[in-house]
Amino acid sequence: MTPQADLLITGSHLLPGARQSELREDHGIAVAGDTIIAIGPTADLVAAHPRAQRLHTAHGLIMPGLINTHTHAAMSCFRGIADDLPLMTWLQEYIFPLERRLTPEIVYHSTLLSLAEMIKSGTTSFCDMYLFAKDVARAAEQSGLRAWIGEVLYDFPSPSYGPVEAGHSYVEEMFRHYRHHPLVSVAVMPHSVYTCSPDLLRRLAETARRENAILHIHLSENAAEVATCRERYGATPTRHLDELGVLGDNTLAAHCVVLDEDDINLLAARRVKVCHCVESNLKLASGIAPVVRMIERGVTVSLGTDGSASNNNVDMFGEMNCVAKVHKVERMDPTAMNAESTLEAATAGGAKALGMEERIGSLAVGRKADVIVIDLDQPHLIPLYNVPSHLVYAARGGDVVHSVINGRIVMRDRRLLTIDEHEVMAAMRTISAGFRPLPGRR
Repeated sequence: MTPQADLLITGSHLLPGARQSELREDHGIAVAGDTIIAIGPTADLVAAHPRAQRLHTAHGLIMPGLINTHTHAAMSCFRGIADDLPLMTWLQEYIFPLERRLTPEIVYHSTLLSLAEMIKSGTTSFCDMYLFAKDVARAAEQSGLRAWIGEVLYDFPSPSYGPVEAGHSYVEEMFRHYRHHPLVSVAVMPHSVYTCSPDLLRRLAETARRENAILHIHLSENAAEVATCRERYGATPTRHLDELGVLGDNTLAAHCVVLDEDDINLLAARRVKVCHCVESNLKLASGIAPVVRMIERGVTVSLGTDGSASNNNVDMFGEMNCVAKVHKVERMDPTAMNAESTLEAATAGGAKALGMEERIGSLAVGRKADVIVIDLDQPHLIPLYNVPSHLVYAARGGDVVHSVINGRIVMRDRRLLTIDEHEVMAAMRTISAGFRPLPGRR
């Protein structure tokens, strides 16, 4: 007996993956619970599932939700607070001192602010590394977003858990609490090679292996990091991690800006996944990651926004637009990072980076219903010749009208259904008053 759908999502166009050749007109998807059970012509779906709730958009493009694989969501509370600074100055003289003022409630409300922005700009899954991760997870649960969340660990005491040994206990508690959660997964998150000792890195790699979890780390973000690592350990950050046994197919490395050819080959050989954060890297003048070369070597590349203190938004449509254009100039080749490759990095690439390529990142029967709908009835989206081109070069986060995550409608007609955005914005106005005066900018 054919199962009955709870929800039909229909529109003028459906793009199940990242290829223009996959585009279908007057198609939709049928959802039962959290799963896609049918894809087909709208008339056929309506006839087969007459009692299903209908989410129809006359000029709507149905597509996979975007996957943001590197965020610090709670840093929305620092948006614009210390811009136009070098990375290490920004981090050590401004961000680290400010983070000592954080509390669980500040992190919770700041995360909700970012998650509201993510949903309204088409993100359905995110991977977050930050402090007070239990409160990040609390916000993620409320929002309905699919999330990979980890507490960042360093050699020095944290404003969240105190001494590093307590950090390990904190991470273990999170694994126990979220082990069977349908949307929240726990990841292991050492900050970087310059803030984590070899012993700490080895121990966290072992934790990730034992828990079959993602190990997420900042890697080779700028030239200074690479020089420091060479001075301390006689190797690039990539080779240093490999010598410690950290690199593997569960490793998700953020940034990867300063890599030599041996580094790239090593990432490929170890099946490390990479998160490319182009806007943050440009703003901090870290450089341009050799993404095209990595893809040519077979490295899985996904996209991330980084935090709102260094971007200054979490809009993945803006990220895609910048990625495609920057690499054309970096290679002096207009065919580099074409629209389909860029869209794939933001969807299927993100799913693969998180070990979820069989469940999210594209629309197919049996996959989770993580779906967004774009309103194509916009001056900047007409005429319509090539959908991936429009999504990368013309669309904006504000064109997303509906969002469905794990079969649940979390935004309808641009109204958030899981977050009270006005309440969250009001809370953030109050919180931001407590961060003045700035350290170093009195």
